[in-house]
Amino acid sequence: MDQKKLAIIATKGSLDWAYPPFILASTAAALGYEVQVFFTFYGLQLLKKKLALEVTPLGNPGMPMPLGMDKWFPVLGLALPGMQALITAMMKQKMKSKGVASIEELRSMCLEADVKLIACQMTVDLFDMPTSEFIEGIEYAGATTFFEFAGDSDICLYI
Repeated sequence: MDQKKLAIIATKGSLDWAYPPFILASTAAALGYEVQVFFTFYGLQLLKKKLALEVTPLGNPGMPMPLGMDKWFPVLGLALPGMQALITAMMKQKMKSKGVASIEELRSMCLEADVKLIACQMTVDLFDMPTSEFIEGIEYAGATTFFEFAGDSDICLYI
């Protein structure tokens, strides 16, 4: 029986959107899947050595707010200076208190499990991103290379 394959396209660069591709990729690898994650556009932020990921609660109506803020705090209040940093700090603390691994830990788990993390070469070039800013162990390739894998995958996710 052939090894199952999971292909993920990661396009978001915020803290809350960083978890799904790494959790799904590391879980699938642990289950024996061959996994590739293609990071493009803002998703490339997830491959940087120095992460500066934040949560953006504004425009995310499905996000559960701490202290029941969604019931009493006006949505426009989320645009106040410092609110994004506050919400980010609260989310990091919540993740830590629940025993959820950090993004750095999840990335390491993926690399150790032979998940292929691919930075979109076109996007790297488009945004003039120096490769020295990215973690070791990733590959650089275009969409064509990713589609060769994704076309044969059992599951393909766009995150």
